[in-house]
Parts: sequence; structure tokens; C-alpha cells
Amino acid sequence: MNQLENARAVIDSVDSQMAALFEQRMNAVCQVAEYKAAQGLPIYDAAREAAVLAKNTARIQDPALRPYYADLLQYQMNLAKQYEAFRMGRDRVAYQGVEGAFSHIALTRLFPHAKAVAYPTWAEVFNAVERDEAAYGVLPFENSHAGDVSDVLDLCYGHSLSVVNVYDLPVVQNLLGLPGAQLSDIREVYSHQQAISQSEKFLRSFSLPARPMDNTAMAARFVAESGDKTKAAIASEETAALYGLTVLVPGINTDGDNTTRFIVVSKTLPAEGNRFSLLFTVDNKPGKLAGVIQKIGMSGFNMECIKSRPMPHVPFEYYFYVELVGSPHAESAEQLLDQLRRVCRTVRVLGVYTK
Repeated sequence: MNQLENARAVIDSVDSQMAALFEQRMNAVCQVAEYKAAQGLPIYDAAREAAVLAKNTARIQDPALRPYYADLLQYQMNLAKQYEAFRMGRDRVAYQGVEGAFSHIALTRLFPHAKAVAYPTWAEVFNAVERDEAAYGVLPFENSHAGDVSDVLDLCYGHSLSVVNVYDLPVVQNLLGLPGAQLSDIREVYSHQQAISQSEKFLRSFSLPARPMDNTAMAARFVAESGDKTKAAIASEETAALYGLTVLVPGINTDGDNTTRFIVVSKTLPAEGNRFSLLFTVDNKPGKLAGVIQKIGMSGFNMECIKSRPMPHVPFEYYFYVELVGSPHAESAEQLLDQLRRVCRTVRVLGVYTK
């Protein structure tokens, strides 16, 4: 055998051993899942993961290989968490829309082995998680071009769920039509309002009227089922393949760096993270909001984001959302929260996540 064949033979031998060890490891994970289910423990243990990464990475003698091994370990632990969720019956994840929607695409990236459960509205996703019909919910939160998904933020304010993860999904909007259709055939376009807003420059340039629908995948399914070559949808390439449509014009979104941020909601906050978000209200008096911002700045936390929204059923009163960089369990964070509770009407830790 030559050098290449020798190396491949070694890899095959190691892979065979790793397959047996993987099965052995996952059998142990199953026992962990049984214990956690019996004791009511959470699946994710940040301190345990950090200790496992540090201990095992240190065993690698070649320093150049350590970051690669750390990635492998992290991937194994992510798989283990997904398998634990499956064994504990916590692997249902809710989203709004139908298969092929951007929320569904984000869900499959975040939870590749989960059972995706569709709901008609964002509110029903929140309700499903609160009723334990799903362990998590995946929802759009903000788009780099069209801005906030304000209704989802309002649902965060109105429900007791926590944001436990965020995921940025690069979004490419495409004009989809029936096979054989041409751009010149199109008279009406259908999509979610966000996708329409993201593609407004293209739509104006061809004088194409757009009608909003609940989400992009529903629009694609509607066009596919209509059999009408004058109708088109704005959606992803994945959605086109799913519903047997053709991409008539790729990349029609105005912003070439179009990205949608999704949040994951759950009943329990993670123990650790490098970001945390707050919801708070203050008296509508001069200097009150400025005082809150000043206290955040003096605490040493960088405020990456601040948003205001009208409070439900209270005319001309507002609540505020902020995202801060740092650990919510640091002593400085606890001190900040104590200070905010003294000057805010209400303050709540909405999310803890790593970004």
C-alpha cells in the first residue's frame, strides 16, 4: 500500500473504534436522561459543559489540534443534549407557519433532530410552550433590513417565557413561480409582510402588487396549489424545492446582507451566557429613562440594543427592552438589577444566551 492507502486504513480503523465508543457514550447519555427526568433536572448544565471541555481538551498533546478537538467535543455534547431531549420527551419544538417557512428553516438549524410542530400564529407558539406541548419555540425577532418583529416582542412582554438562545439566519428572498412561468407572466405576488418589505425595491421596479400572507411558505404553497402562472411568491430556495416551484429571479431582497434574528423561548432560563436582556417600565417623568441608561453604563455593561414599545391597554405608556453584553450572574449584574429595581416600576430578566 502507498502512503495514502495506509493513512486511509488507519482512519477506517479509528472510525470503527469511534463508532463503538459513540454508541457506548450515548448509552451513558440515556442513563443521564433517565436520572434528570426522575429528578426534574434541566438538560443543559453550563458549568458541567465548561468543565468537560477544559478537562478533555487539555488531554490533547498537540496544541494545534486542541481547538479542533474542542469543536468535536462541543458537537458531541450538543448531540447528547438533543438525544437527552428525545429520551425525556422534550424534543418537540414549536414554530409559526408551515414547513419551508424561514422559522422552520431556523428551527432545523437549531434543533436538527427535533420534532417540529407548526402553529398558525406566534401567540399559539408561546401558548404551546407554556402548556408544555413543546419544550421550545422558535420565532423571528428582528430583521437587518425591515427592523423589529414588534408583535413577537409584545408577546415576550405579555408572557412569562424566557429567551434562551438567538440565531441569525442569512435570508435570501427569491421570486418563485410555477414551472414554465416567466417574469413577464407575473401579475400578483404573495408573501409575508416582512419579505415584501425586504423586496420592495424589486417589486416597485416591475410594478408588481404584493399581497401579505401569514408567512413565506404559505405563500409558496398557495401559488403552487393555484396552478396560475400569473401568480408568484417571495420565499427561499428551500421552499421552492419543497413546493415544486421555480426560482424566477434569485436574490430580490434590497439589502444584500439581509439577516433575520430568531429567538428561542422556553420556560427556564439557562444558568450561563454572555448576553442577557431585560424588560422594564419606568414612570413617565423627565429623566427617569435617562437614569436607567446611566446606571447601565456605570455598571460597565455595554448596551447593544434598546427598544421601546407601547404598553398593552395603557395609552401613551411604554415598556423598554435592552440587551446587555456580559454574564447575568456576575456580581456587577446582580448589583445593577438591585439598582434598577429601585428606579423602575418593573424589571425582569427576559433572556440569557450566548452569542
